[in-house]
Amino acid sequence: MKSLSAILAIAFALAAQPALAQKIDLSDLSCKQFTAYNKENTGIILMWLDGYYRSKDDAAVIDFDRMGKNGAKLASYCADNPDTSVGKAAEKVMGQ
Repeated sequence: MKSLSAILAIAFALAAQPALAQKIDLSDLSCKQFTAYNKENTGIILMWLDGYYRSKDDAAVIDFDRMGKNGAKLASYCADNPDTSVGKAAEKVMGQ
């Protein structure tokens, strides 16, 4: 499941946003940088994170409500911790 979500996120990123950096290391991307991205770019990253933090056994379903709630939690955490990496922030709020 993780690999399918990652492939789809990469495909959408490359097709929809040619101006976006070709590689984003979430362990290096700060919360401040993440929140500065436009809505489309943050959506791509959130979709990738949603797939990454799902179980192998989860159904292949895109749950926009779940992504929205997780995105709101991540945005709130990032607002309070702008120097934290998005990878660490996502682990705190989505890896539970």
